Amino acid sequence: MASPAARWRYSPAGMLTGSNARRTRCASPATPSSAMPGLQVTSQALRFVARRAEALRAETRSCEQELAQLVDELTPSLTAEPGVGPICAAQIICTWSHRGRVRSDAAFAALAGVAPIPASSGQVVRHRLNRGGDRQLNRSLHTIVMWRTNHHAESQHYMVRRRTEGKSDREIRRCLKRHLARRIFKLFQALTGYRSIPTPRRRCRH
Repeated sequence: MASPAARWRYSPAGMLTGSNARRTRCASPATPSSAMPGLQVTSQALRFVARRAEALRAETRSCEQELAQLVDELTPSLTAEPGVGPICAAQIICTWSHRGRVRSDAAFAALAGVAPIPASSGQVVRHRLNRGGDRQLNRSLHTIVMWRTNHHAESQHYMVRRRTEGKSDREIRRCLKRHLARRIFKLFQALTGYRSIPTPRRRCRH
């Protein structure tokens, strides 16, 4: 078991992020000491973890760069939208698949699970959360909307205006996701040179 000094020195909070990971990876082996016998073993183990974290971080950056190039080739206008990164854009492209799969923006919203479901009662008019549809696509739209509510001026103004109308933040995000689905549908419909994603043919069993 590592000593309290070793646990404090290599605490998980921020140790394997950024420059701390590089310092841990490049740190010299601890000097054997009878006072802290667990420090050398802990240091060696954490150097191995830091090296792996650095390698995985570099691999992630490389994969994201290649993914961004592929997405820009297929739909350059999609990544130009505020808050749409290469990972979310790739998920949207995979769900869209090809022209003709989705007949309208309402069908695309239903596919994404952002179509409003009425849940009114008496004089109260409200909609509840839609738990259907493609949850990976729904997560991508949710990620984009969350970015826009924090960094996009138009979305922030929209949230302020809808709050004055008595809407909750959850209901406002639901409206933003529905608007985003309509916007993405129009973007794909306007693409003239869009190439469908090739899918492998299934072999027929005889």
